[in-house]
Amino acid sequence: MLKKTIGLAIVASVAFAGQAMARDQIRIVGSSTVFPFSTVVAEEFGSKGQFKTPVVESTGSGGGLKLFCAGVGEKHPDIANASRRIKASEVEKCAAAGVVDIIEVQIGFDGIVLANSKATKPIDLTKQQIFMALAKQVPIDGKLVDNPYMKWSDIDSSLPDIKIEVLGPPPTSGTRDAFVELAMEGGAKKFDMLKALRKSDKKAFKAVAHTIREDGAFIEAGENDNLIVQKLVANPNAIGIFGFSFLDQNADRIQGGVIGGVKPTFDNISNGDYGISRSLYFYVKGAHVGVVPGIQEFVAEFTNEDTFGEFGYLTEKGLIPLSEAERAKVRNDAAAMVKLKMM
Repeated sequence: MLKKTIGLAIVASVAFAGQAMARDQIRIVGSSTVFPFSTVVAEEFGSKGQFKTPVVESTGSGGGLKLFCAGVGEKHPDIANASRRIKASEVEKCAAAGVVDIIEVQIGFDGIVLANSKATKPIDLTKQQIFMALAKQVPIDGKLVDNPYMKWSDIDSSLPDIKIEVLGPPPTSGTRDAFVELAMEGGAKKFDMLKALRKSDKKAFKAVAHTIREDGAFIEAGENDNLIVQKLVANPNAIGIFGFSFLDQNADRIQGGVIGGVKPTFDNISNGDYGISRSLYFYVKGAHVGVVPGIQEFVAEFTNEDTFGEFGYLTEKGLIPLSEAERAKVRNDAAAMVKLKMM
């Protein structure tokens, strides 16, 4: 199997080398959360005049990595943005298609917010209440039953007496992956029954904790987070799920909800107090470096201190920076094109 994979990689690389000048513009796909950061860097990079401005597409983390892992050559993207770490199963799919040299670049942190219109009161929820509102099945009287909660007040009388209506990302989104892992699973662990299930059968526990209801209370709003913001403004009773950067950019119209007693602020996310936060990445296809012009230079621009540093231009867009030591390591590893190692 290893010989076959290496053979595929050699064939793919040779084929691409033969058409080296077929594409002279970097192509980037992936996460809608990383999209605005990547777009700003691409524009800054292109404005310097040495290389064309990279093309950046918002396809969702899962969708972007699927395109990235499909093969080597001009028709395949060079870089995939992701609002979660690449999965082992995706690395295997990459390898099967000849994509064996992958460089991982962590760019910073982001919080996942539950937000609503400023025309109404800000929401104040616990992870347990989030799970009760959105899980397909919930524990009641020692049994798992189809979610019966239709209004927030059904969960707790202190919550608003309005219909549960949450706009969120589709399964291909890294935001969705992180939300179910950090918020839904975190809430499921608060139930003794599900805590016991986690000890006895982790797979069964994850199926319960990660499965979102499909009866209309949760509405898949696609990969366009700006569209969710527009819908929240139009419907003050609705709640939206997206990355902190979109809250930061639309703070005049929407407000972030308090989760577990903590507000989603820059400082609370960076110091780890906010309980629904995750790392952001992009992945580079090693076989395209030196073939498609400008990839290594683009990576250098992204990992420059003036870009993703504490006072870099991406922090103005809502990126939560890594620590100084972490940034130095990322910068050095990216410059050396250190290959991905899955732990």
